[in-house]
Amino acid sequence: MATSMNVMHVSEAGTPPRLASCPVRFCIERGGKDVVLSCRKSYVTNHIRTNFITRQEKLRSTVTRVRNHRSISNSLKNDLNLEYEATPRLAGKVAIITGAAQGIGKTTAKLFAKHGAKVIIADIQDDLGQSVCEEIGLETASYVHCDVTQEAHVENVVNFATTKYGKLDIMINNAAVLGEAKLSILENEKSDFDRVISVNLAGVFLGIKHAARAMIPAGCGSIISIGSVSSSIGGVSPHAYTSSKHAIVGLTKNVAAELGKHGIRVNCVSPYLVPPSVPAEISELHPHIFVNIYSNIKGVALKEEDVAQATLFFASDESKYISGHNLAVDGGFTTINPGFGLFAPTKSS
Repeated sequence: MATSMNVMHVSEAGTPPRLASCPVRFCIERGGKDVVLSCRKSYVTNHIRTNFITRQEKLRSTVTRVRNHRSISNSLKNDLNLEYEATPRLAGKVAIITGAAQGIGKTTAKLFAKHGAKVIIADIQDDLGQSVCEEIGLETASYVHCDVTQEAHVENVVNFATTKYGKLDIMINNAAVLGEAKLSILENEKSDFDRVISVNLAGVFLGIKHAARAMIPAGCGSIISIGSVSSSIGGVSPHAYTSSKHAIVGLTKNVAAELGKHGIRVNCVSPYLVPPSVPAEISELHPHIFVNIYSNIKGVALKEEDVAQATLFFASDESKYISGHNLAVDGGFTTINPGFGLFAPTKSS
């Protein structure tokens, strides 16, 4: 028995091509050549349909790979440009930095300005201070003569910030003196001790006091004092300097306890020895001071930029829940005894 069958075209989009451009009539029988013809027809049709679907899948795969490649390329491009496209960490903030005419203070001022802050250089070295402002840019940096031992000076620089910018967000108490490096306390003069305490401790006290006066009404602010490894251990520096730096940590903790209710954070950054910050008279008097200097982190030397970066962290909102903390930037120096213990270096190393 033979059966008649019509094969009609379907005009839907994406339909695989058919063998004929018009209806095809053919016979199917239980046996004979027609059955073989029918099978061949079915095989060819299925083969074409399969190839069509395969080509579509390959096309989709190619498009996906191209899109992924573009995505990866864009990601790499973004990573390469991250430093330039990142949002500044201190955008819109106003900062006072004492002792910023040189050394760590100067490096910190430049870094803060790079991150969008308006910086006020407070120092007694007028020419150097003004040159730092010009180096940074006078639209971003200002210089105010300020002797931190004089309360009127400290009050004036804070007033300058609030008058010019309407606020004060960050106070960096960086100004400090080392004092006379006399190895015997019998040779230490009270006048020198008083001078070091006046700059290093009373100056920090005044900076915190008048910064708080400006920050309390705003309900926010960050105050950072620069300490030292001498803030937590003895035997590294002269008696007056060590005393002042220990006292800064105590003052930081006490003021943090008071000002927290006003949304003000108070912290301390205590760096290890940074060679450029050591006065020439000290290095000339004790030339061995930099010989065989100990570093717990092999192959790394502390730089002023490292201290500035730590200060930037406390100044930014990234440290919004950190207060009363003394951050040692010392490679672990103040937490270990390099000459004793399981990890003490041998003479051969």
